[in-house]
Amino acid sequence: MAELRRIMARLRDPESGCPWDIEQTFASIAPYTIEEAYEVADAIARGDLAALKDELGDLLRQVVFHARMAEEAEAFDFDAVAAAISAKMIRRHPHVFGGSTVENAAAQTRAWEDHKSEERRSKAAVEGRKPSVLDGVAQGLPALSRALKLQRRAARVGFDWPEAIQVLDKIEEEIGELRAEVESGSGRDRLEDELGDILFAIANLARHFEIDPEAALRGTNDKFTRRFRMVEERFGGDPQALSQASLEEMESAWHAAKADET
Repeated sequence: MAELRRIMARLRDPESGCPWDIEQTFASIAPYTIEEAYEVADAIARGDLAALKDELGDLLRQVVFHARMAEEAEAFDFDAVAAAISAKMIRRHPHVFGGSTVENAAAQTRAWEDHKSEERRSKAAVEGRKPSVLDGVAQGLPALSRALKLQRRAARVGFDWPEAIQVLDKIEEEIGELRAEVESGSGRDRLEDELGDILFAIANLARHFEIDPEAALRGTNDKFTRRFRMVEERFGGDPQALSQASLEEMESAWHAAKADET
């Protein structure tokens, strides 16, 4: 860690560092931080431990990068980051580092959420505002993931459909509202609003089924990619031949690709 931090400090040196690294800000590298986290998840999904080692290194570099910029701004440094997360882990695991006990993993999850809730209440008090069960759900999360977290928080205080079938009914209701907007020739803003309602309801259905909507959509993306490439192969791998084919021909090739997978 000392060597990694030394390298980052050298890269950020205003006199002799790397021009690209020097000009970066928290905001400019935030997208890279998110991208690296997804690449970690991808390596895990593929079961590629060699790639996971590399991707974790890339993600760690992002942490060091942010910490270095904060240190330059005299806000905090990497040691403060490490100390804060260490204190938080000890505080949230009193059954390991203190005298309390938990029966199982489910009980620990509830205790973990209770600790987080108390921390949010304390933070709200310090900031002089009323706490909300939705505090701390990051704006920067992927939209489906954020919808899932918002719904989980709301469900903890009873704001939830008791049965999944009721969520399906809600999805059908929202689709009906979108259809009405389409048929009335509504503008983009209204269509976007209604489509967002449908996606939010679908994320809620995934929560009821204990399915991660992001993971479900990633799986479908992979399936589409695999099948579409099979369609391309049926047209000789020639993009021009594919673009000149009729929709019926491409649909036939698509169904054939699906059949090949069964």
